[in-house]
Order: sequence, then structure tokens, then C-alpha cells
Amino acid sequence: MDLCFDSVNASCHRTIRAPASYSIMFIVMLGAILLTTLGNLLVIISVSHFRQLHSPTNFLILSLAVTDFLLGLLVMPYSMVRSLTSCWLFGELFCKLHSGLDMTLSTTSIFHLFFISVDRYYAVCKPLHYYKSITTNVIGGFLSFSWSLSLLYSFGLVFSNIHTEGIQDSFLCIGSCPPIFNKLWGILSALVSFFIPGTLMVAIYIHIFTVANKQAKLVYNNQNIQSVKLKSIISLKAERKAAKTLSLVMGAFIVCWLPFFTLTVTDPFINFLVSEDVFNAVFWFGYFNSAFNPIIYALFYPWFQKSFVLILKGSIFHAGSSFLRVK
Repeated sequence: MDLCFDSVNASCHRTIRAPASYSIMFIVMLGAILLTTLGNLLVIISVSHFRQLHSPTNFLILSLAVTDFLLGLLVMPYSMVRSLTSCWLFGELFCKLHSGLDMTLSTTSIFHLFFISVDRYYAVCKPLHYYKSITTNVIGGFLSFSWSLSLLYSFGLVFSNIHTEGIQDSFLCIGSCPPIFNKLWGILSALVSFFIPGTLMVAIYIHIFTVANKQAKLVYNNQNIQSVKLKSIISLKAERKAAKTLSLVMGAFIVCWLPFFTLTVTDPFINFLVSEDVFNAVFWFGYFNSAFNPIIYALFYPWFQKSFVLILKGSIFHAGSSFLRVK
């Protein structure tokens, strides 16, 4: 194996891969980066431009798309170089900035998904109180909490180095920037960033669909005027469809990030015996989640499909295009 820095003592070793293996990894990772940035950029433009899409739920989706877009633009390219070469070539300070930003965006994503589940809970389970309870100011509070807590927690952890206390000797070579945690902070980080909010989200969506099924039975058994009955059915179906789509987004996040956070907890207890290739695989599987979200929107949201066509046609550059109907 070659060294990451030939003229530096105690340099980390560079992994030499077969050309076929290197090419496949490069194509897959580059594809994930392009899909993440371009797909989420379309979501950002759609929700920002078309006024019909300015709703509390869509503002949360917009901020989630910004999170995924920044991950694809600012984090994933440098992670790709590290995964391909096993070397960090960008300096120690940028390693901390990269790690802090990576943790921030991943934690912010799951906080966003948690608050989206709260929004759907009020929309389906408490529809009469929804517009009073979920206002623009409340959404602003959700977003401020998600971003500020994630930033403080992630960068505080990275720059204090408390998450690597006791394990620095295992990663002393120059050119290393592994996303590692000691036993204590591996457990705490997984709980804060994934397992606690993830468990709460699953519980909320189970409750949502239980209530929605009960409401559906009541509506269909209702003997009131047909027009009132029809409006109730249409409204209920719309809210349930939105909840189902967003639960798919949540489910994709949990499936993609579960292997990584499981390794984060278990790896310190087995003296970091998990191979680098396995760790890279689960790490990038988590990244792929940011590319999946726009695909889910495209498959299940007609408004995204229509806005996508309008954007490609250049219609958004016409006067008054923000008032076009996309629903």
C-alpha cells in the first residue's frame, strides 16, 4: 500500500483498488451526489417559486430539501475522496468542519422529519385545530430548533474532541479523518440523532393511521347530506395520502441510516474491528437517503411532477409564473 503523503512521517496508508472496483465506486458515488444536489434543488425551486405550494408542511419539506442539497454539495464530494483513497487530503481544520457539518445535516434531517410527523398528526388527528396550532410562526420555531440544536450539538462535539477521548491512539496517522465515536458518545449520538426521534416518529405515524382508519369508517357510515359527506371523504383522503407519502420519506431515512448508527454504537465495543469497506458501505447507504427523497416526491406528489415540467420548460422565468396552478 502507498502512503497518503509520501514525504510525511507517520502518514496513513492509501488503499490501492483494482481499476474496476475504483470505477464502480466512483460512478455510484458521483451519481448519488448529482442526484442529491439536482433533485433537491428542483424541490427547493418548486416550493419557493410556486405560491400555491406555500403551506406549513411544504415549508418543512423545503427546509429538508435544503438540508439534503447542502449535504450533496458540501459534504458528499469530500467523503467520496476519503472513501476512494482512505486518505483525508484537506487538512485537520477542514476535517473538523466537514465532520461537524456532516453531523449537523444528518441530525437536522431527522429533526425535520420528526416535526413533519407532528404536522401530519395535527392535520389528520386534530383537523379542526390544525390551522390554529400549526401556523407560520410555529413552523419557524420548528426550523429554528432543528438547525440551532443540531449546529450547537454537532460542532460542540467535534471541536471539543470528547467523542474521541480514549481512542485517539488508534487513529494517530496523518491523513485520517474517520467518523468515529468512543463507547459513551457513540451511544449518546445514536440516541439523540436517530433512535429517540426515530422511535417517536414511528409511534406518531402508527397513531395517525389508526385515527385515519377510524375517521374513514365514521365518514362512510355517516348519514348526513351527500355533499358534506363527499367533501369529508375527499379531505380525509388527501390528508391520508400526504401522511402516507411523508411516512415513506421517514421510512427511507430510518432504513438508510439504521446500519450506520448501529455500527456507531457497536464498533467501539469490538475494538473497531469493522472493516473500512463495510463502514464506507453503510456510510454511503445513509447518504443515499438524501437522493431518495426527491424520487419519492416525484413518484407520489403530482404537484412536484407538474412543477418539474414547468421548471424544465423554463416557464418559471415568465411573468406571473409563481401564480400558476400546480395542484
